[in-house]
Amino acid sequence: MPIAEKGDLRIHYELTGAGDGPVLMLANAIGSNLHMWDKVLPSFEKSYRVVRYDMRGHGESSVLPPPYTIDQLGDDVLFLLDSLGIGRASLCGLSLGGLIAMWIGIHAPERLSRIVLANTAARIGTREGWEERMKTVQASGMEPVALASPARWFTRIYREQNPEEMDRARAMIAATNAVGYAGCCAVLRETDLSGPIGTIEAPCLVIAGAHDPSTPPEEGRAIQSALRDGKYVELDASHLSAWERAEEFAGAVLAFLGCSRFPEEERRYG
Repeated sequence: MPIAEKGDLRIHYELTGAGDGPVLMLANAIGSNLHMWDKVLPSFEKSYRVVRYDMRGHGESSVLPPPYTIDQLGDDVLFLLDSLGIGRASLCGLSLGGLIAMWIGIHAPERLSRIVLANTAARIGTREGWEERMKTVQASGMEPVALASPARWFTRIYREQNPEEMDRARAMIAATNAVGYAGCCAVLRETDLSGPIGTIEAPCLVIAGAHDPSTPPEEGRAIQSALRDGKYVELDASHLSAWERAEEFAGAVLAFLGCSRFPEEERRYG
């Protein structure tokens, strides 16, 4: 199991794909692990060296004492890139992973070629909402979150048509360490990048889900309008669009990474 270590911090990662290709790094949503990207991975591996990792408190990475900060999560990515000898990469982040990607675009712009901001917002949710989520997991563990999250992550039709996938999603969430999850809830409670995202220099693709209750399309359009160089795509999905609409998601990302503009049939503006 590949691990990058720095003091008490252990970051579990996987590096796969085209050995001589450019690097594409994937950053997960809260409550998930690197397997969140399994359905898009084969498409990315054909042309890219793909780095997936478990953020601190998740999967096989360290569960350090909370609360965590967005600075720590961003620095963890930079540390992993340094450990792998990668000076510059493209970064695709979904939900909390999108906030991490924004932070790096703001604070370490020289490390990123292009950025994909999927199903995310400059400010995700409310302080009160994340406080309530933290209290829930501290009192009852991850089971309530595991039972409730698929309704936010996937559309009703997709849930009904893919019961085995829903079982895998619930198992992934339930296996997340409650302490680590609460630590990342604190990141979401405190982080608002609405102001500084206007300083991001790298070209960005914003992907929104038309049925996403957590980061609805208007949040994605707000990011795009604040960016210096941003494109917008809206998929017929809920929050985990990289899972629910894997083919369309991968196609949009690959088109963005591989050329300066989209064919019109591959994008839809809000």
